[in-house]
Amino acid sequence: MINTGNRSSRRAKSRARWGAGLIAMALIAAACSSDEKATPATEAAVTTAAPTATEPAATEPPATEPASTEPAATDTAATEAPETTAEEAPAGDGVTIFPDLAPPTGDEIVIGLVNSEGGALGLDFPEIRLYIEAFSEYLNEHGGLGGRPIKIESCIAKGSPETSQACAQELVGKNVDMIMIGLDLFIDYATFAAANLPVIGVLPILPGDYTAEALFLTGGTAGVSGQMAAVAKEYFKAETVGIISADNAGANANEVALSAALDIAGIAHTTVKGGDNETDAGYQGLVRSAAESNPDLLVSLYAGDGCIGTMRGRAALGIEIPVITTGICSGKEVLSQVGDDAVGWSFVGVQTSEDTPEKVLVQEVAAPIVGVEPAEVDPTAFGLGALGMVGIMTLADFANAMVANGDEVTAQSLYDFLKASRGRPAWPAGAQMECGASPTNPSVCGFTGPVAQFNAGGGVTTIPGLEAVSSLNYLP
Repeated sequence: MINTGNRSSRRAKSRARWGAGLIAMALIAAACSSDEKATPATEAAVTTAAPTATEPAATEPPATEPASTEPAATDTAATEAPETTAEEAPAGDGVTIFPDLAPPTGDEIVIGLVNSEGGALGLDFPEIRLYIEAFSEYLNEHGGLGGRPIKIESCIAKGSPETSQACAQELVGKNVDMIMIGLDLFIDYATFAAANLPVIGVLPILPGDYTAEALFLTGGTAGVSGQMAAVAKEYFKAETVGIISADNAGANANEVALSAALDIAGIAHTTVKGGDNETDAGYQGLVRSAAESNPDLLVSLYAGDGCIGTMRGRAALGIEIPVITTGICSGKEVLSQVGDDAVGWSFVGVQTSEDTPEKVLVQEVAAPIVGVEPAEVDPTAFGLGALGMVGIMTLADFANAMVANGDEVTAQSLYDFLKASRGRPAWPAGAQMECGASPTNPSVCGFTGPVAQFNAGGGVTTIPGLEAVSSLNYLP
């Protein structure tokens, strides 16, 4: 548990919910991003898979009786973080209060940033770089990176191995101290390793990222899918799941990861795939097909208009099977249209609006980027930009913890401190960092996220006991 000093428990919980939800929303946005649009399906494609015999550690066996459509009582779906040992870096004395810090006076630390923008495959995510640069400027007025001013050397990859390699060579040539990865499909790990540059990323994408010589602050698609499987098994006690998914690159990758997690959980699953833009009748057909075998739980991987279509379709058909979906579907633009048709839906990722000093800080720094007054900034609507913000601010928070412990902050010592730390959260109070906790995903540091539900009459609230659901037991 992080010591929050003289802050109240209520404020700490409020900050934690907001911070975790912010990160989860960004992860989900990444998982659902794709420019490859499938044409509306005239007939749903269906695939089925039986559960494997593998059972995750420390998990109850499936119930012998059919699961209820109502959530079962549970203490928590979260996995406790390992205790800190003498060999591990201490967590420090709480999340940094950045506005209290003076400008840094130490030696400059140069961070080489690789990010994909304006390239092939629709890989255009300038918001990640913009938020990293903006919050670095803020940090250079408030403590820097453990007292060291930050200089960002950005290089834009274009969605090809050649441009990623060119960025790696360019940044090595600029003598940067460390590498930060925004979003890059073709990270040139070999060039960075040859130059002895530590690599810290915000989001693993391809399978190789999960085992690379690097650290990623979040668990990517695998993490979100693992959390869905944890909720399905440990909270809903589901033995069978029907999956509804769009047939595009982003949704397909998410469906593969979810299927793997459900296999580990020992849950049988059926997938129904449709187009990105179905008619109301089309969405009803997808929901009807997924519910045809009366599964214990439905999972929807749709985003945008698909959220509205599937929610309305389920309600129109009178289906009462509970549904898990991504936090994208909890947005105001969706819920304002569907109203109580969203009853029975739960969301991985949560939107909250508690007023905390961290939220005010984010609004002030982000206001020039989004072009509105600070009070009008919605921190849960940053998309992938939130990953950039959380990434640079988390590094600064960990660097400040090192200084508090009397340690010198260098690129390598910061990497080592992050890798060894147990229990200190990503800023602002998001997932606790547990780098290497998954033997098969050694580069991943964050494994937990919140789950919320829609309440009749409006409003999304965190489900008690599901404030920090862990994916650890469900990662392949």
